[in-house]
Amino acid sequence: CLFLMNLGLGCVCRPVSWPFGSVLDSRHCVFALTLLTLLMQVVVEANSWWSLAMNPLLIPEAYIIGAQPLCSQLVGLSQGQKKLCQLYQDHMQYIGEGAKTGIRECQYQFRHRRWNCSTVDNSSVFGRVMQIGSRETAFTYAISAAGVVNAVSRACREGELSSCGCSRAARPKDLPRDWLWGGCGDNLNYGYRFSKEFVDAREREKSYPKGSYESARLMMNIHNNEAGRRTVSDLANVSCKCHGVSGSCSLKTCWLQLADFRKVGDALKEKYDSSTSMKLNSRGKLVQKHSNFNAPTSHDLVYTESSPDYCLKNQSTGSLGTVGRLCNKTSEGMDGCELMCCGRGYDQYKAQIVERCHCKFHWCCYVKCKRCTKIVDQFVCK
Repeated sequence: CLFLMNLGLGCVCRPVSWPFGSVLDSRHCVFALTLLTLLMQVVVEANSWWSLAMNPLLIPEAYIIGAQPLCSQLVGLSQGQKKLCQLYQDHMQYIGEGAKTGIRECQYQFRHRRWNCSTVDNSSVFGRVMQIGSRETAFTYAISAAGVVNAVSRACREGELSSCGCSRAARPKDLPRDWLWGGCGDNLNYGYRFSKEFVDAREREKSYPKGSYESARLMMNIHNNEAGRRTVSDLANVSCKCHGVSGSCSLKTCWLQLADFRKVGDALKEKYDSSTSMKLNSRGKLVQKHSNFNAPTSHDLVYTESSPDYCLKNQSTGSLGTVGRLCNKTSEGMDGCELMCCGRGYDQYKAQIVERCHCKFHWCCYVKCKRCTKIVDQFVCK
């Protein structure tokens, strides 16, 4: 069966005689075309808005009025996300920054784990490993959604976006009466709403049969996106600045400020460690697999599939394996050579490292250091 594909103009199928003498009829052609369509869909679905973190076009000058072709060319955006790009072109740089912040934090949190949040390309970003509904996937969706809230909220405060400004959050009830509520706080409300609209757009556009694996993944993704956003919201706090003669702090001005993103990463890593295994019930809803535990809230992470062991490179799961990874010979934790190397053993090398040393404070006001070289032992998984 020969397919003559031409930029979506359709296909032409004609019978072809094979060496065995059989002839493929139109039914075989339809089957093959259906299979090809499904394969193409898998390739498309492998792309993600996370690729905005890797995209070299993400510069403010690129997002000019009427630059709709740019939005349509950005890799990884769904149709709904492309429409939002056209409406909020100045936001795209900060969505990319949010994705990059999430990826970096993911790599920090998992730096001592077998799966260390490695990026593999500029379109799918994390590769096939995200096609598994695992705890790692749950964390990745949550931290990236949180990153967008963080970036957009702060861009509003800094006056970088045309559709938002400083926070308009209500004055906290427990704030002392003589303290002023003002300043220019991070616009958490706007960042939260825009992140929900943009990040969840891909999932909300899809429609799968009730009770299918795809519907379970869709619900899992949306739940974890929300958990990431709520973690940012939960950790936001009131920050104040003193005013008064000679620092007397007779008056304070306070505003809403997002927590350092490392705290968000730490909180989500704890949620990852206590994440809940879920399954579909007879009504097509996600429910916890083990009912003897507390039900997860909208602030918790959930997953639907067990994680691979990530010990060896596996193209089907997307695991990169741990061959060549550094390990800690003296540690009994996940970064220890026994666990990191999955029992395969390790090699020992001498490595030369350069670090700052003999640092001195000079008035006023800088620190000057020398650069020292030393030889250290490094252990690498076989």
